Amino acid sequence: MEQLPRKMKKRTRVKTLRGTFVMSILLCFLGCATEEKKENGSWAYHRGDAASSNYSTLEEINPSNVARLQPVWTFNIKDMSADARPGLSQCTPIIVDGALYTVSAKGWLYALDAKTGDQIWSFDPFDGGEGGGTVRGVSYWESGEDKRIIFGSGDRLLAVNAQNGKCVGEFGDNGGVDLKIGLRDDPKDLFIALTTPGIVYKDLIIVGGRLQDLYGSPPGYIRAYDCRTGELVWTFHTIPLPGEPGYETWPKEAYKTAGGVNNWAGMSLDSERDMVFISLGSPSYDFYGADRLGENLYGNCVLALKASTGEYVWHYQTVHHDIWDYDLPAPPNLVTLNRDGKKIDAVAQITKQGFVFVLDRETGESLFPVEERKVPPSYMPGEEAWPTQPFPLKPDPYARQTFTEEELANYGEDNHDSLLKKFRSLRYEGMFTPPDLKGTFMFPGTRGGAQWGGAAFDKETSTLFIRSMDAAELITIVEEKIDVGANASLMEQGAALYGSYCASCHGPEKKGSDVYPSLIDIGSRLSKEIINQKIMNGVGMMPGYASIFDEGQQEAIMAYMLELEGGSSTTANKTVVDNSTEETRYLNTTGYTTWTDSEGRPAVKPPWGALNALNLSTGEYDWKVPLGNYEELQEAGAPPTGQEGKSGPVVTAGGLIFISGSEDKQLRAIDKATGETLWQTTLPAMANATACTYEVEGKQFVTISVGGTKDNPSGSVMAFALP
Repeated sequence: MEQLPRKMKKRTRVKTLRGTFVMSILLCFLGCATEEKKENGSWAYHRGDAASSNYSTLEEINPSNVARLQPVWTFNIKDMSADARPGLSQCTPIIVDGALYTVSAKGWLYALDAKTGDQIWSFDPFDGGEGGGTVRGVSYWESGEDKRIIFGSGDRLLAVNAQNGKCVGEFGDNGGVDLKIGLRDDPKDLFIALTTPGIVYKDLIIVGGRLQDLYGSPPGYIRAYDCRTGELVWTFHTIPLPGEPGYETWPKEAYKTAGGVNNWAGMSLDSERDMVFISLGSPSYDFYGADRLGENLYGNCVLALKASTGEYVWHYQTVHHDIWDYDLPAPPNLVTLNRDGKKIDAVAQITKQGFVFVLDRETGESLFPVEERKVPPSYMPGEEAWPTQPFPLKPDPYARQTFTEEELANYGEDNHDSLLKKFRSLRYEGMFTPPDLKGTFMFPGTRGGAQWGGAAFDKETSTLFIRSMDAAELITIVEEKIDVGANASLMEQGAALYGSYCASCHGPEKKGSDVYPSLIDIGSRLSKEIINQKIMNGVGMMPGYASIFDEGQQEAIMAYMLELEGGSSTTANKTVVDNSTEETRYLNTTGYTTWTDSEGRPAVKPPWGALNALNLSTGEYDWKVPLGNYEELQEAGAPPTGQEGKSGPVVTAGGLIFISGSEDKQLRAIDKATGETLWQTTLPAMANATACTYEVEGKQFVTISVGGTKDNPSGSVMAFALP
């Protein structure tokens, strides 16, 4: 991998080390309120602590008594209408001073009594509007009696008084900061959302953001704002500007048009070193990069910056010139290894490909051998795939990376023959086979490997617990040109736009899936204004399309959604699809979905999901067990099938791992030494969120956000404890 100039790296490191001693002394005197609260049994960070360890020191619940675990309170959220589609919250609560803070599937912020589940207050960031959007957590900041919850709501960063739920007016513009400002181009045409919370360092909140993955995406700059005022303090350009290191890895002036390279999965903080560690996504467009030839720093990098200033310290790129959407799906875990009797502070980054990159925390150098291997070339017009990609030689991958015809699922002869025929029609030359006009088989797919739930690090044993998936995916590349007849109606033009941009998620017939809602008869459920708002601004897992669709194309999409044959009287004969662009671009019309057969069953043999225990000191796995089970697909005498899942594990000093997120609706307690399931309970709905554990008045609780049901579409928060 081509690195930045060695001299620059050394200078930066010396500067960092020079300030470390002084910073450490200051922190000893000043202390960190949230760290103190964490040690007192709270869960003051999104992932337990600033290191993203998902680790708790609590021991009351342990293998000897976990079988007695029982529900002790349930808070039923009521912010969605009774006839709404059930929500699916992905939020992990934080707990500070006996109060639990969480965000619902609709995006409302709640404060609950962490002991009883009673509501303390709620905050509607939409002021009675429709709202929505995925929010996976919140951040906490305090200075004396000034205590705040800082979180994302769509494209705004908000500050709310933690004690009374009132908007903090002096933060930004009347309580909020517009995250679209300061990226590029006209803010009204941009989409950004803060799905994963930022991280607090002293009086700074450091944030990334989720972007759309299409052409026209803005750059994913990393920014730090003042927790008191909302003032922008520093910005790091993840797509470098002229004169900045890494600029030469892009075409000239690519920063004006290239997008992506964003932190959507979270970040970690080493306060003593004044360093923040950031996992970055791929450049846009995800599957075609002829307009961004080169290595594309800092795409797909683990990036280390000075937390106080945003100054570059080091980077490590895990994929060069990504054309597979292999962005880093989870925050780096800050870990400590034991090597030859020495403790080494490191950074562990899991990936969608099933790799674990273990990097020295000070320098970014790999602590295990990494080999640059030749990978297949691209045959797409104008595209130049990077000739090599990094392969860690240790640890071994935690997910399958190779595939043969024998691994295709066999649900019957005709079914298997259909899958085999499809597989043989696709291009497949192993992992990193580039997207191709004939179609490409991708394994692992964009869903992993690992996903946004991340890994948990056991500080006692130096063990990293990783949820993995073995999910195959098909890449179907078509020219962006949208074919419509010369006299096509507005509705027909809208259908063509839908096929190019929407069908991969909502289906060619608008029927949706278990993840994406059906759009059939949507006009009977939502007003035209709300539908258009969701399309342009984004909602839930869907990004906004403000930079993609102009006003006329918005009308066309609406005509198709609402089945308005002639459009309006003023637009019936209007042409809104323009194919006259000089630049040829391509789209993947089957992205981000697992390959299944005609009955919706996985197209590859199980296991489809597992939990892995990796000893980071040795680079060896202690155990691996299937996680979740499709009983109807399990063969007699075979182990559980495993299921896909995105939430992550929580590990405790008490010897347990708590994890949910599979379709079987189970919350499990697993023996961290053996992988044996010691306790499980069926939740009212799928819990697509990572659990947390905390202590109130000497009693340990395990809490999780649960998705909605037909009877309670808003979902709930549930807490479990010993009797």
